Amino acid sequence: MPTDPRTAPEPIPLPVTAVTCLEDRAHVERSAELDLRAGVQRLRLGPVSALAVDRTLHAELTADHPAAVLDARIVRSWTPRGPLPSADDSALRLRVHTLEEERLVLERRRDRLRVRLDLLGRLAADLLREIGEGAGSGEGDRVRWTRELDRVDGERDTHGERLRDAEARSAALDAELGEARRALGLAEEETAELVGHIELTVESEVAGRAGLRLGHLTPCALWRPAYRAVLDGDRLRLETDAMVWQRTGEDWSDVRLTLSTARSALATDPPRLGEDRLTLRERSAAERRTVDVELREQEIGDLGPAPVLGLPGVDDGGETRVLTSPATVSVPADGRAHRVPLSTFGTAATSEYACSPELSPLVTRTVRFDNLSGHALLAGPVDLVRGSGFVGRGTLDFTAPGAPVELAFGSCDDHRVVRQTEESRDSAAISHRTTITRTVRLHLSRFSAPGEQDERVVVLRERIPVSEVSAVEARLRENACSPVPDAVDSEGIARWDVALPPGGRRTVTLVYELSASAAVTGL
Repeated sequence: MPTDPRTAPEPIPLPVTAVTCLEDRAHVERSAELDLRAGVQRLRLGPVSALAVDRTLHAELTADHPAAVLDARIVRSWTPRGPLPSADDSALRLRVHTLEEERLVLERRRDRLRVRLDLLGRLAADLLREIGEGAGSGEGDRVRWTRELDRVDGERDTHGERLRDAEARSAALDAELGEARRALGLAEEETAELVGHIELTVESEVAGRAGLRLGHLTPCALWRPAYRAVLDGDRLRLETDAMVWQRTGEDWSDVRLTLSTARSALATDPPRLGEDRLTLRERSAAERRTVDVELREQEIGDLGPAPVLGLPGVDDGGETRVLTSPATVSVPADGRAHRVPLSTFGTAATSEYACSPELSPLVTRTVRFDNLSGHALLAGPVDLVRGSGFVGRGTLDFTAPGAPVELAFGSCDDHRVVRQTEESRDSAAISHRTTITRTVRLHLSRFSAPGEQDERVVVLRERIPVSEVSAVEARLRENACSPVPDAVDSEGIARWDVALPPGGRRTVTLVYELSASAAVTGL
């Protein structure tokens, strides 16, 4: 039977010493020193969070003491908060209670004034009806009628003014009470009405001190990666942080924090297998005579030298990664985001002004560097800082250790790029081939501020289709390009390094051909 909290002895403190924060929950470790006597005894420890998951509770004693844990369970007690404030309440909470009482009194007074005004209105209506009936029957008591009307009107004016004052005071009181409640919500937390304790049954061969280590899962805790990149000339410093939220009902004070991408809630059952039938048939004569092709977009990815199976991350089912805070941290149970530093490294960085006009007409300053943090960089937001201060926020993709990282530090407003395309189609009757010629013109201009004299190199990138079948050929017409691309890689990306002086303008022309036989369809 669980121990009655009203007669139980003072519980033994069981503070949180280590936390492993997962995607949507946390594994909490606690430790305490116990004074054990010989024999079987029941101990009460805590308090602990009432959100602790009972089936995950695990307790063990240190191996250097001849004792064993027979049973461990969580017992919860309900202690509702009283309606009236106590002497232990803060001045802010007492102020809220005083304002609530004053508003209640004011609402009652306002209701009485409204009832009084309603009665005076009825009295005035009855008096006017009496005057009309008396005047119709020949009565003429003008002095009494005037005196009664003046008295009723005077009382109506007086009570109406009091009602307007009460409504104005009520509006001001509501605003003051709202501010006080908001301040109370920011400054204090409501006392938990549901509190848990650990009831531990221990058997010890001899009396003495023993260490206890206890762990359990608790919901209402999560973390996400965040970064801060500071660019100073050709050096970049990347700070890796963790944003931690928790509302478990108890604060984490000076705990060892471990952050994991494991998803303990993910089902471990294998996927169901369904039928996948493959059939073989002879191609028709029309299918043998034609080659059906289509254009598709292919994303080019680079994970670096480290072999990684899948993309690990907090929000995916990839490989589990574990990060550890280098120092103990404190995270209050207020449900707000708290930034926890994890690692920092500085490295040399190369920067360029790049533009891909097919995707965006903006010229962006791109910085490249290697991941020297010693761990994988998970996908997350990154705050961008350079000499002028905070310049914006970007996104850092997953990066393996040692792999190259690319960050865009905002666009350059003093550059403008205009892209124009032309296409012509020609069919040769003798060779039965169709040739598609595409011309891309890129107009690049720079609007410089007075006093600028340095020349700036802008890297332009434009893509050329890459054919995967021999029936279609893609060819760059270098004699028609102006200027010829500085480089064309195996993925069909053409690159120009365009030097622009202050106020300069350049036009880049790219011409390429797609040649296909008459049997090809889809172009």
